[in-house]
Amino acid sequence: MNLTLRIWRQPGADAPGEMVTYEVDGISPDMSFLEMLDTLNERLTARGEEPVAFDHDCREGICGACGMVINGRAHGPERTTACQLHMRHFADGDTVDIEPWRAAAFPVVRDLVVDRSALDRVVGAGGYITAPTGSAPEAHATAVPKPAADAAFAHAECIGCGACVAACPNGSAMLFTSAKVNHLGALPQGAPERESRVLGMVEQMDAEGFGGCTLAGECATACPKGIPMPSIAAMNREYLRAAARR
Repeated sequence: MNLTLRIWRQPGADAPGEMVTYEVDGISPDMSFLEMLDTLNERLTARGEEPVAFDHDCREGICGACGMVINGRAHGPERTTACQLHMRHFADGDTVDIEPWRAAAFPVVRDLVVDRSALDRVVGAGGYITAPTGSAPEAHATAVPKPAADAAFAHAECIGCGACVAACPNGSAMLFTSAKVNHLGALPQGAPERESRVLGMVEQMDAEGFGGCTLAGECATACPKGIPMPSIAAMNREYLRAAARR
């Protein structure tokens, strides 16, 4: 496959950026999108040019590090992570635009790399449970109903990639935050911090500069793990109840 890549190049956080065009040939349809970028970087390095900086880690669709906007869509044309997107989803001769996440809370560090530490701070504001120290408790000491376990596991699938923020026209992190709130809130182990958790995480989310949610639905469409829109409604109910009690 021969492709024309238009990639956002920005040497630093305070430097101006621009779309730069590269021609790449000999791309296998079986390559992942990141392997295609590796091929480009090998050729740029061989020519003495600066390689394209992009985030990646596990390359197995688990860590959520490989965030980028491909042809205007978070993670590209398939509902998966960029590392699990394969080049067979593109045609020979295609022009592919590659940009970093675009959100006020995700400042560009360099090229396709953005600072997503705002999501970590949201989790730090309440994404934990009370756990006594000492020996490990008996696994069956606290009974967890299966519906509650299923709900917790469904929300725990969130990998914090930030696609929901990048896809949202408002740059909102409501889907991410709701997944973290509902994950622990569904379990009896998460009950002691239930109210402080939702209040702390929502307030931290607002403080980080994420936009407000208008239920556009783009977040759920882009989420590679399928976190559903009703998750946001569930968190809103939790927040209103906790705020009233406070």
